[in-house]
Amino acid sequence: MKSSRAARALSPLSLALLISQAAIVVTGGVVRLTGSGLGCPTWPECTPGSYIPIKNQAEGTVHSWIEFTNRLLTFVMVAIAIAVLIAVLKAGRKDLRVLALGQFLGIFGQGVLGGITVLTDLNPISVASHFLLSTILIAAATSLYSRRKTPATKTRIHGQISSYSKIHLMWATAVIVLGTVVTGAGPHAGDFQAPRLHIRIQVAALLHGSAVVLLILSTIAFYLRKDISTLTRKRLLVFLVISLAQGAIGYIQYLQGVPELLVAAHLLGSTLVWIWAWQIWLSVQFKGMEITR
Repeated sequence: MKSSRAARALSPLSLALLISQAAIVVTGGVVRLTGSGLGCPTWPECTPGSYIPIKNQAEGTVHSWIEFTNRLLTFVMVAIAIAVLIAVLKAGRKDLRVLALGQFLGIFGQGVLGGITVLTDLNPISVASHFLLSTILIAAATSLYSRRKTPATKTRIHGQISSYSKIHLMWATAVIVLGTVVTGAGPHAGDFQAPRLHIRIQVAALLHGSAVVLLILSTIAFYLRKDISTLTRKRLLVFLVISLAQGAIGYIQYLQGVPELLVAAHLLGSTLVWIWAWQIWLSVQFKGMEITR
């Protein structure tokens, strides 16, 4: 792959990597919502003596194939990550090497953590760690895609703007983390015998909802500042719309007894909230972050 071709290939490849990182969160949610978390009860094998589901498997054909298919997506992500790494090296983009290599290693880390999750019978701490590692990889993939055309340079920003961006990202992180606590205390464990966090779901939901309110308030306060860039303002507006929609879905699903379809929509929304929160931070901290243009 010549350097010019490699540079052109970075756009579609890095976008594919970002999409796949977000998609694996949703497919992992499907595994959990269908009670298929232990459809393959061992790791790295699916069932003792076989790496693929077998006929009349005790966990059920549907559950075993749902979990197995989710595992296969990891190999797709590895292939994309390798392609991105090769493109980065061929294009001579030294500034992207750490991000590209981090994606490759992080996906392997996810595989190992996924195995630990299965071997601990879907312990909620392991499940939460599995999800939170995905958020780190999504943030890194967002950074990689945003820098695909030109290297980003650190900006000199007003101290208050920097503080606002850090506080905003802090609340976004708190919302994501507390969301995993709600999941760990809720009914959709991935298997009916999976252990749950010893916290009342009402308390977990209240903490999570309170963090959402503070995140939205910090978004509005940030947006109302007159000294932010046009790009940051646009991203804050999009983020506010997504966050309000996500909050509405979360509130409705709680009142409706967390039905699977709404939970899946809320999970997808959480990835969008995180991607846009990270984009806001990038737009403040760096120049050349053109992901939305």
